[in-house]
Amino acid sequence: MNQRVTIRPEEHKDYKDIVSLILRSFQEGTEYSDGTDIIALVEEIRDSKYYIPELSFVAELDEKIVGHFLFSHFPLSSTKEGGHGGEAKSDIVMLAPVSVHADYFRQGVGKTMLKLGLEKVKELGYKGVTVEGNFLFYNQVGFRTSSEYHIYPTSGWPMKEPRCMMCQETYAGSLKGIEGYIVYDMYYNA
Repeated sequence: MNQRVTIRPEEHKDYKDIVSLILRSFQEGTEYSDGTDIIALVEEIRDSKYYIPELSFVAELDEKIVGHFLFSHFPLSSTKEGGHGGEAKSDIVMLAPVSVHADYFRQGVGKTMLKLGLEKVKELGYKGVTVEGNFLFYNQVGFRTSSEYHIYPTSGWPMKEPRCMMCQETYAGSLKGIEGYIVYDMYYNA
């Protein structure tokens, strides 16, 4: 963990820096995205009823933005086919996307910013967090395969590698009685 990293809610003045950060993060850190689809997803979430402004963060190190991540409301679907009944609020939130500035890869920035962000999610009373991504990374910050919580993927990499769809409780037993399917039909860019 990088103890010098701090987080704060994103502000409109940060948007240009966030776009640059996301592009470099995904172009240099992944094989599956050049970042443009990720920027589109961030904008789509910000414009949706699922956006939680106080849970959309930038991470700073020495007064420079080195990371961006957000949590948004994520109602589970009762069926694999989707349909959320127009719900905006939910007991769980989705962590996506997560970006670390390419100049700060492998320096503990991602782990630190997520641990700080997860504390904020807990403070606001949410019961759990879902994330789709590299289980080797997310397991290090407390995420476990979502099916262990009766929350199931319906598409994408988790269907090929179930460990890529993960959840985390905000306190022991907080996801008990919550179950369903992860369906991204509320977003075009997900």
